[in-house]
Amino acid sequence: MSEKQRLPPPPPLPPPPPPPSNPSTKISPYVQNLRSAPPSYLSQPPKPISNAPAPTGPYFFYGTLSDPTLLAEILGLDEEPILRPACVKGYECKLWGQYPALLDVQDPSSGPASVIEGAAYRVQTVKDGARLAEYETGSYRAEACVIRYTDRQEPKEEMGHVFRFVGDEREISEGEFDSRVWLRMMGRGGAVERLDEILVVGD
Repeated sequence: MSEKQRLPPPPPLPPPPPPPSNPSTKISPYVQNLRSAPPSYLSQPPKPISNAPAPTGPYFFYGTLSDPTLLAEILGLDEEPILRPACVKGYECKLWGQYPALLDVQDPSSGPASVIEGAAYRVQTVKDGARLAEYETGSYRAEACVIRYTDRQEPKEEMGHVFRFVGDEREISEGEFDSRVWLRMMGRGGAVERLDEILVVGD
């Protein structure tokens, strides 16, 4: 019998590690976005990629990005970002899948309905702006807007950017986005209290 034949068989491979106790908290924000998009999104042809650098400065958030803990994850921040309660005018908010979609208001005389409330954050680098654009997917685009702050601090307003929906409007439906419900559904209930602290300042 040869030396090779006398060797014992190798031990079996160890079993795979168990899944995390709360998988919803381990899913990438980008994957969460794709899972919640309308089914036709993945079959759409890719939109042209702009070579222009992502804008920096104030951004107005009206949906999931108004959660500071999620924003910190996306940007890889060591500390929770500082957001200011704010609003923009001249838009209406509908739903794309389970996500809010900001559109130009169709009826300029709609009054208060054209005011969208949310929070603003100052993006420091082009890299951070690009990360936000990646999170928002190609169905949204950062466009210039006037951000009006509601916390009675200075400045009271300034030019900034907001992610407006530029996808297929046939996939848009009527409805309201509730960030608190979304956070709990994604297993991020702990962020609800923090979000309330930010938004209540503007009341």
